[in-house]
Amino acid sequence: MKPLLPRKPEVKSPAGHWPQLHAAIEAGADGVYFGLKHFTARAKAGFGIEELPEAIRTLHARGVRGYITFNTLLFEHELKEAARVITAIAEAGADGLIVQDLTAVRLAREIAPSMKLHGSTQMSITDVRGVELAESLGVDRVTLARELSIEEIRAIASETACDLEIFVHGALCVAYSGQCFSSEAWGGRSANRGQCAQACRLPYELLVDGRIEPLDDARYLLSPGDLYALRQIPEIVAAGIAALKIEGRYKDAAYVALTTRAYRKAVDEAWANLPLSITAQEELQLEQVYSRGLGPFFLTGTNHQKVVEGRAPRHRGVAMGRVTRVDPNRVTIEPGPAQQIAPLKPGDGVVFDAASWRSPEELANSSASSPTCIAYSPRARPRCRASHPTTPPSRKPST
Repeated sequence: MKPLLPRKPEVKSPAGHWPQLHAAIEAGADGVYFGLKHFTARAKAGFGIEELPEAIRTLHARGVRGYITFNTLLFEHELKEAARVITAIAEAGADGLIVQDLTAVRLAREIAPSMKLHGSTQMSITDVRGVELAESLGVDRVTLARELSIEEIRAIASETACDLEIFVHGALCVAYSGQCFSSEAWGGRSANRGQCAQACRLPYELLVDGRIEPLDDARYLLSPGDLYALRQIPEIVAAGIAALKIEGRYKDAAYVALTTRAYRKAVDEAWANLPLSITAQEELQLEQVYSRGLGPFFLTGTNHQKVVEGRAPRHRGVAMGRVTRVDPNRVTIEPGPAQQIAPLKPGDGVVFDAASWRSPEELANSSASSPTCIAYSPRARPRCRASHPTTPPSRKPST
């Protein structure tokens, strides 16, 4: 099929509930995707089915499209309930349904023939043949697997007129296209049923020929960094992608607002053939609001060592400097680049990390608003990271 002419891609933002939905609207999202309490890959975030009509009305009143995630695998005994929920979604006026299971595709086509169906990234579609198969089954838009490069995405787009969508920001799954079975195998909680236990964020040891391989501070061997494709937006827009998706239905409203605003501006500039105007301060804000380490990763080619550095499984804060001297009553720090962009000020929370490994128990005691840090190799000098200015410095070691 001959591909369509390029068009301005939709910026598609996540919403765990009302605060995130409103943040996405105000930040300029073209579309917002969210789940209900069941049949969604993020079971701990979502709207009640009774809230759905109001959520769709709120979006439509501001000219924003609303997409519902229905992207878990279905069991036979759930088909009746699944049909009821799909009917409610269609009656609420949702602009599209995001699906993984082919049974859900067939159900939705029978119940609501005019409702748009979007193939989830969990369909693991990586080439034009996969796109054509999804189309033949009734899918209107395909969210491609996150392991593809821009070059591979461009090649697919050149061979199909089907709407293509890709992720441009947020968490990555260590399993191919989210098809992870470790949570189910080890803890009885299926990631494909919305109950991922995030086994990828735990520490591991590496055994080589039966012996533990020393890896210094690299303990989180399955924990990828976070996707950040802002600087690749001109290439992506030129490739003819229909929608750019921001991951993060578990994230807060500040994350949704900052990421949506950044990608909204980048898409507008790229579409107008203007250079990106992202500033160092704006990039620092994106790193500060939530980051396990940002990078374009697979979009610019496969480099597994870049995707998984293995030093921290959660939000790490921003590196503010390097400790150069420790005295009995003071610490001397050589400021890093971030200090020039957003200087530390009274009230900022600061962590001094001596680069030794931290246990999962220590990590579990820290919160999203507490000072956070990354462990460095013991051969490196300690570094210091600052968190949001909400927590005063502590005299006790913190993680």
